[in-house]
Amino acid sequence: MTTAAAAALLVAAFYLLHQDFWFWRQARPLVFGVLPIGLFYHVAYTLATSVLLWTLVKMLWPWHLDTDRSPDE
Repeated sequence: MTTAAAAALLVAAFYLLHQDFWFWRQARPLVFGVLPIGLFYHVAYTLATSVLLWTLVKMLWPWHLDTDRSPDE
């Protein structure tokens, strides 16, 4: 499997995880005593998505098209 195919599978998996239908109708349990579980899930999902996108840019950015930078920067 190529790196691009693995990246596409990861993006598809994250897309499916974004559809959190399992927390739609409940606010319990409260995380840290104040955050509803759905809100906490979205905070964790957003952080994980940020890490995924940062990794994808680092791994798959077409450096040869960028004239101002090299892959070593």
